[in-house]
Amino acid sequence: MDFLLDPNIWIAFAMLTALEIVLGVDNIIFISILVGRLPADVRDKARRLGLGFAMVSRLALLFSLSWVMGLKDDLFQLLGQGISGRDLVLLGGGLFLLYKASHEIFVEVEAREQDGPPQTDPAT
Repeated sequence: MDFLLDPNIWIAFAMLTALEIVLGVDNIIFISILVGRLPADVRDKARRLGLGFAMVSRLALLFSLSWVMGLKDDLFQLLGQGISGRDLVLLGGGLFLLYKASHEIFVEVEAREQDGPPQTDPAT
């Protein structure tokens, strides 16, 4: 029970709670936009199903995250360093984020170059 007195646990819990609240609000807004396009007689059912699925999938992802963080046993050695399942998942996630960010920056820069410099109005 000493872990309940650890401030790091409480800070992590507060951050996770805040993140879940923000993501929950995001789900509500997104589902409301999508449900607004449906016929009026099925909106309530679709809203409940959407929010229920969002909650179940979020809980499943949280449980899978705790499972992945428990994968601490070394799977293999690379340059004298033990590599675990958790390391592989974190490395894959980091590489995905780097790819996604680079891709978004590239798309933004390419779109500006194709549009050319901003046009100035000769009348002014």
